[in-house]
Amino acid sequence: MAPSRPSFRTYDLRALGALIPHVARPGLRARGGQAALLMADWAQVAGPEVAALGVPRGLQAGTLTLACTGPAAMQLQMMAPALMERINTHLGRAVVQRLRFVQQVVARPAGVPARAPARGAAPLLPGQVADKLSGITDPGLRAALENLARGVYRTRDRG
Repeated sequence: MAPSRPSFRTYDLRALGALIPHVARPGLRARGGQAALLMADWAQVAGPEVAALGVPRGLQAGTLTLACTGPAAMQLQMMAPALMERINTHLGRAVVQRLRFVQQVVARPAGVPARAPARGAAPLLPGQVADKLSGITDPGLRAALENLARGVYRTRDRG
C-alpha cells in the first residue's frame, strides 16, 4: 500500500503586509501593544471620514500623535473628545488622554474611499450655445463640448 499524498491547500495571492495585522493582533492585545493595534485598525476605529483626515503616527505617555493637514487638524481638534472615546473603547481601557497633531501630507489608508470634490449644479447653457451643440451628430463629441461649455459658464458665474 502506497502512502497517501498530503493534501495541499491553495492560497490566493496577497501582499504580506495585508496579513500582518491579522497575525499580530492577538499578541498585541495580550502584551499591550496599543499603538500598533491602533495603527493596524485605524480605519475601523476612527471611521472612514476621520481616517481620511489623519493617520496615527505614535502613542507615548497617553498622547496620540496624528499626522494630518492643517485644515484637517482644526476639524479633528473639534472632534477630539468623541474620537478619544472611540479609541479608548476599541482598546478596552483609557490609553489616550490627549491628541497631538503634526502637519504632514497624509496618504489615504486602504479601504478609505476618495472624496469627490464638491461641485455646484451644472449651469444651463445659453440658448445659442445649446442650439449650435444640438447640430453636432457625433454623440461623444457633443457630450465633450457640452462639458467644456458647462465648465466655461460655471467659472463665468463665479465672477
